[in-house]
Amino acid sequence: MKIIKTILVIALFLVALALGAQNQETVTFNYLIAQNDLPLSLLLGFVFITAFAIAWLIFGSLYLKSTLTIRRLRKQLNKTKAEVSSHSSEKLPEIKG
Repeated sequence: MKIIKTILVIALFLVALALGAQNQETVTFNYLIAQNDLPLSLLLGFVFITAFAIAWLIFGSLYLKSTLTIRRLRKQLNKTKAEVSSHSSEKLPEIKG
């Protein structure tokens, strides 16, 4: 499965490279302080990479937060199971993450 994903990413990169090579139209990019004339393919590539990095940071932080919450809740559950099992005769299985 990992090989298929790698091949797919390489194929998409090659298609994007081919399209970028054919699309060399220059556009004027206005930002707050100045403006610049850039090839459209370069501008689109920069915007896509920036958006990917921002999305990765946002979803990475959400994933980290949920992982830490799961870890905390598992510890709390195992602690509660230990308390219950010390008060009862049957032993409950411990959850491993």
